[in-house]
Amino acid sequence: MLSRRWQIVRMAGFTAIELMTAIALLAILLGIGVPSMVDWVRNNKVRVVANALQSGIRSAQTEALSRSQPVVLVLTNAVPTNIEDLSAVANGKFWATLAIPRQGTSETGALLSTGALGDVADGVTITGPGAICFSAIGRMTAHTEPGPTGATCSLPTTTAEVFDVDMTGAKRRLRVLVSIGGQVRMCDRDKDIATAPDGCPT
Repeated sequence: MLSRRWQIVRMAGFTAIELMTAIALLAILLGIGVPSMVDWVRNNKVRVVANALQSGIRSAQTEALSRSQPVVLVLTNAVPTNIEDLSAVANGKFWATLAIPRQGTSETGALLSTGALGDVADGVTITGPGAICFSAIGRMTAHTEPGPTGATCSLPTTTAEVFDVDMTGAKRRLRVLVSIGGQVRMCDRDKDIATAPDGCPT
């Protein structure tokens, strides 16, 4: 009876060769899956920052329209708390929207809303201006004074202002476009709009 039980136990176990084969297969599967997961994480970080930037730009435009007052979107490296300590920096980790008074009016400046960029996805870079301004009718406008340090806005030399969002090692390269008329659009720089709806214009 005891020998029969021992045979059942031996039959239910694994031999050393079977165990080594299972470990080898697991290692191969991990070797295939881990790089794909790393790519997915990097691409997702690029998407998160591009979405956050697009959200900040739309927020600035909406505020300008609802207030009928110029509003500037500023990129900055410090958590925005007030206008006085705010400095515009290209590739900033945070964004802030500010109401800027028109010269010769009784309007006052105000910090309207804020959001995170690089802080939510470390390693992602934004190539573009440190500030972008919207007029009271939601169109892009040039603006110099008054405003936060470095928050001088100029109209783009082409049809749209460009913000490129990248990360080293990421396969996705996104772009946020803001047309002079105020249209905000995100696109994939590795696709052509002529053949893909989410592609960028050439």
